Formats: sequence, C-alpha cells, structure tokens
Amino acid sequence: MTLGIQTTAEILEQIQQSETTLGLRNEACRSKFFVYPHTTSKVCLFLHGFTAGPYQFEPIGKAFFNKGYNVLIPLQPGHGISGEWKRQNPPPLPTDIQTYQEFVLKWLQIAESLGQQVVVGGLSTGGTLAAWLALEYPQLIDRALLFTPYLGSHHSFFDRLIKILPIYFEWFNKDASGNFGYKGFQIPALRIFLELGEKVLKQAKTRVSAPILMVSSESDRAVSLSKQQDLFRMVLKQQTKSWYYCFDDSLHIEHRMMTKLEDNDYEELVITLAKAFVESDLTWAQFQQIAKQITQGQTYDQIQQELNLDSQASQQLSAMMTQRFGCDHLKCINPSQT
Repeated sequence: MTLGIQTTAEILEQIQQSETTLGLRNEACRSKFFVYPHTTSKVCLFLHGFTAGPYQFEPIGKAFFNKGYNVLIPLQPGHGISGEWKRQNPPPLPTDIQTYQEFVLKWLQIAESLGQQVVVGGLSTGGTLAAWLALEYPQLIDRALLFTPYLGSHHSFFDRLIKILPIYFEWFNKDASGNFGYKGFQIPALRIFLELGEKVLKQAKTRVSAPILMVSSESDRAVSLSKQQDLFRMVLKQQTKSWYYCFDDSLHIEHRMMTKLEDNDYEELVITLAKAFVESDLTWAQFQQIAKQITQGQTYDQIQQELNLDSQASQQLSAMMTQRFGCDHLKCINPSQT
C-alpha cells in the first residue's frame, strides 16, 4: 500500500499525540519529524540506540533536512516512557526482535511516501536494525548509515553472559551528560539484538546489501570493532559503493557518537561523512583514491568537484583524512589495516 502525503501527515500527527498521552520521560525522547509539505528526492529514517531516544539523531536530522530531505526519527517500542524504572520494575523494553522488525518495516513504508529514495541510519542497536534492512530489503534502501552498530560486545566474554543471564543491568555511564533514556534494562531485552547482529553477519556472507557507510571508533569500548570490520568486508565483496571510516583513538569519540550532548566534540565530522556518502556515488576504491589525494595536498576545490559537496563539507572531509584531527587516513580508511 502506498501512503498519500496527507495520510502520512495525519499518521505523524497521531504519533505525536499518542506520545503525549503515553507520557514520556522528557521531550528529548519524543519522536522527531523534520518534514516538508511535499515529497523530497531522499527521505532519511534514523533509528536511535538501545534505551536511548530520538534526541540522538536531532543534529544530523536537522542537517539533512537543511539539505532538502524529509527526516523521520521515531521513538522505538518500549523506549522513553516515564516511570520509576529499577531492578524490581524494569522499563518495558521488548524481548522479541519481531517487535522491532515490524516497527522498522512500518516506518520504512511511511518513509517511502515522503521521498523518492530512502536512506536508513542507526546508532548501536539502531545500526543493527539498519543493517538488517539493508540486507533484507536492498531494493528499497538507497543508502544505509551504520554508526558503530552492535554486532557483538567489545569483550566476547560479555556476549557469553548476555546469552545466559536474566538479570537487570545498569549502565556504567547512566548519569553521563546527554543521557535522557533509561539507566538500566533486563538483559534479555539486549540479547535479541546480539542475536540479530549474529544473523546480520551470517546474511552478509551471501546477500547483496544496499550501499552502507560503516562508522566506527577506536575509543568505543562498548561494541566489537572487529565484527564491524568483518561486516564491512563481507558487504564490500558484493556492494562496492560502501565506505568505512574509523575515528582514531586520539579523538576520544566513544560509543555515543552522534551528538555533542553525548560528549562527542566532533559531531560535525560524523555529519559531514554521512552527507558525503549520501550525496555522492563513489565506490570504495574511488573513495580510497580521493583519500590518498587529500593527504597528498589536493585542493578543497578539487575535492568539492569530485564529491559534489558544498565548500564547507569538502573542507571538513579533507580535515578528517589528515593529521589535523590526529587521524592516520590509512588506518581510518582501510579496515584491513586496523
């Protein structure tokens, strides 16, 4: 079924009203829609991380909206609800991955009604869901932006515990700046994403994916960097228009990499890289070549012309690939050398 623009507007309004009735932890957890009164060439569907909320994608969402795209950042099932959540009364997070899969498919349909091409993106478990969409429905996805997707824990020991423990767990950084979501959760609610990550890695061995941008960080101590690189290598074999970028450890960009509120002082770098990927049609080989040319002193004007970017974005992308931000471009660009 194809949704009409008026019907879609009504759906978004109903969702906003239902969230008011439901009672959210705060306004940061409310679904965020940046939508023009018409369809656009691309529409972005962004999926926030586990126990977090749409606030994680507000800066990048506004950036893509300002580029002329419609943007949807829905609150995921069981998230952001007001309550005295604790060990004896954990937050109502789903423990069946089908709940999330049905949710993202519903939103994919809504997104299709708002743009000619759909870009999906997600952080952590949201990145896992975006990867699943890119592999399951590549014909419907123009680009997938995977920001440090959860495919396994930084230490495999934790994966073994997640698979067997039924306990309640509180985040070590539960009181960190910018944390507007839940402070804890029941382990089975996270287990389903670990299992989905394993499924995604298995699917990538044989399926053609939509083009993906994989963004990782050496300072991320939450998820497995090696599994992210494994996924990229497998996707690249059949989808050459995919890119990989890993932020150097010296930048101290941790798992929550989407906003300055969450302690990423280089929020603009994440946004610039995402825009460069979405707005260009370069293959991995071409992207690598341009990276080498940048480090060899290619001018901003030349970069801008090759990537079809605005002047500011081309300068920022150039800076990402040089020592200006403490990043050895070969390490950051080529996952086989990390």
